[in-house]
Amino acid sequence: MDRNVTTTDDVLALMDGLFAPAADRWTANGASWWDDFYADRSKKVPFFVDKPDESLDAYLRQGLITPGRALDLGCGPGRNALHLASLGFDVDAVDLSPEAIAWARERADGAEARGVRFHRGDAFALTATGAALAGPYDLIYDSGCFHHLPPHRRVSYLALLERCLAPGGHYALTCFAAGEGGMGSELPDAELYRTGGLQGGLAYSPEALRHVFSGLTEIELRRMNDEGPRSPLFGEPFLWTALFRAPARR
Repeated sequence: MDRNVTTTDDVLALMDGLFAPAADRWTANGASWWDDFYADRSKKVPFFVDKPDESLDAYLRQGLITPGRALDLGCGPGRNALHLASLGFDVDAVDLSPEAIAWARERADGAEARGVRFHRGDAFALTATGAALAGPYDLIYDSGCFHHLPPHRRVSYLALLERCLAPGGHYALTCFAAGEGGMGSELPDAELYRTGGLQGGLAYSPEALRHVFSGLTEIELRRMNDEGPRSPLFGEPFLWTALFRAPARR
């Protein structure tokens, strides 16, 4: 007889198990899926390009964010982390996939000495209270991680922001957009547990994002600009991009 559920973490782990193992993109067990995904670097995957997000570039040019300590969640091959480091940020970049981290370090080519450190592992564990990456961070950046979380792991994600984001710090997000021209599953949360999968990632409406991040102040929420292949920036209109600010005092 199994009666071991006594904590919130136990509940979250139990709900993780409601999804088929092949659907896992968010726990340490999902690392092998991401390794397979990143193994062929020649694939025509939009974000394999070595370019920062156009939204990140815009926030920096407009002075909405300024150099400080930054955490890049789901950094992949490191394109945004390296851009931040090149502009004077002190960056910790995290990804589940050893393959992605190896690629990011190759791209860095010595840049770790200039302010970026790549960490392979579960972001929730690496940022736990008392852990090395617990913050506080002036900027938490997420380009493509949040939309791969199941609904119950939004609880873990918001807790990460609460403990790791400095008072008055900024949180920036890029995720799948619902609606015309968007991408990702628009199934209701409850239906995802019935099907046992995330359909490749979850789409969000502006209203849903505002609800999830209602504890933060919205600075900007818009469709990402469509950047052509000759642009030095990455941009795809099937994504939302958003910038929020934490309260000055917690």
